[in-house]
Amino acid sequence: MAESRAAGAPTVLRVVLGKRLQELREKAGLSFEEAGRALDVTHATVRRMEKAEVGLKIPYVEKLLGLYGITDREEVEGFVALAREANRPGWWHRFRDVLPEWFSAFVSLEGEANLIRAYEPHYVPGLLQTEDYARAVLRAGMPHAPDADVERAVAVRRERQGLLLREKAPLLWVVMDETVLRRPIGGPDVMRAQVDRLIEATELPAVRLQIMPFAAGPHPAMYGPFHIFRFPIQELPDIACAENLVGASYFDQREDVSAFLEALDRMCAQAAPPHTTKAILGGIRKEI
Repeated sequence: MAESRAAGAPTVLRVVLGKRLQELREKAGLSFEEAGRALDVTHATVRRMEKAEVGLKIPYVEKLLGLYGITDREEVEGFVALAREANRPGWWHRFRDVLPEWFSAFVSLEGEANLIRAYEPHYVPGLLQTEDYARAVLRAGMPHAPDADVERAVAVRRERQGLLLREKAPLLWVVMDETVLRRPIGGPDVMRAQVDRLIEATELPAVRLQIMPFAAGPHPAMYGPFHIFRFPIQELPDIACAENLVGASYFDQREDVSAFLEALDRMCAQAAPPHTTKAILGGIRKEI
């Protein structure tokens, strides 16, 4: 999968159930066309269900499970209950007026991951931004948006940040370019407060932050920002997300994700080790 836009902003559970339906169909030796005929729909509808590009219609799910040989009532009821849960919109749905479709998918992945690794060359990651810094970044990216839309986008940032305070928070492991800390965003007061927030974040058990110094020279990920999500769900592979000006591309094929992982691992070896980050940030804080 390499999608430029994530249709329908699926929840992670919907992705998992789609993959499970694919496995059951293949185990039963049935094609997309044969499954589609059983539902009286096109083969494309079955494919889109498996790819989590559409919601899981309960009557379709029940019929497919029977077609694939799943007859145990308890197993069927359990799958159907999960399908109903997967079809419920995530908390971000109420912000759909200011969230692009590709980013709704990003928030879904972020919320279910137990490990989030990232390279950020341009700005502080959203999960670590202060409200004033977030407001300045969003205003730059939404120059024609009404103030109310920018404030709603800031609210999304704020709600996302609750992840790091959960009892079972995901590990956020970020390599951030020194450029991020040298680029003035929102003015000196905003930058000082933002660096203070980063210093505080280094004390969180769920955060590992490394700074890629200018002196390190060229590195493998100079093409742009990306995230890698890993999940506690065995059926779900690692997913990489590479952002661009108009959206993002998502990758879940092993060879694609491995390229991102290899680049990030090499960068981690080049970047300042996590235990020195607080001192680096303190030095930059004094310069602002």
